[in-house]
Amino acid sequence: MDAASAAASSTKGVMENVEQPHVLAVDDNLIDRKLIEQLLINSSCKVTTAENGRRALEFLGLGDDQNNTLESRVSKVNLIITDYCMPGMTGYELLKRIKESSVMKEVPVVIVSSENVPTRINKCLEEGAQMFMLKPLKQSDVKKLRCQLMNS
Repeated sequence: MDAASAAASSTKGVMENVEQPHVLAVDDNLIDRKLIEQLLINSSCKVTTAENGRRALEFLGLGDDQNNTLESRVSKVNLIITDYCMPGMTGYELLKRIKESSVMKEVPVVIVSSENVPTRINKCLEEGAQMFMLKPLKQSDVKKLRCQLMNS
């Protein structure tokens, strides 16, 4: 394993800093989730994945049964990428829950979808999504996101 791989797989310690943004990737499709995860790792991001909106909210400390403890008042992630179409809770519903949270509302949320539906895209952007991207994501898409993160 080379140094870049070691840095990408490091979950804590010296490697974790602003240079390695922490991204939460949410997608119910395992293949899409793995693809996004690999693209982000290739761009020197630390990645946590969740298979649905509920799991994402739990990770973020926004689950229904979680109290807002002091520890959860600090954002754990620098960016959230979520699929739009997921069973149980859509990416749009997840976006709304995140933007309603005083702790998480400043975290950029990017919605991804395989369907190019202008009304859906506008609805997400109006609700506070940073960006709406079409699947399949490419390395160039992730580089664009990475540049935005560094400049925000």
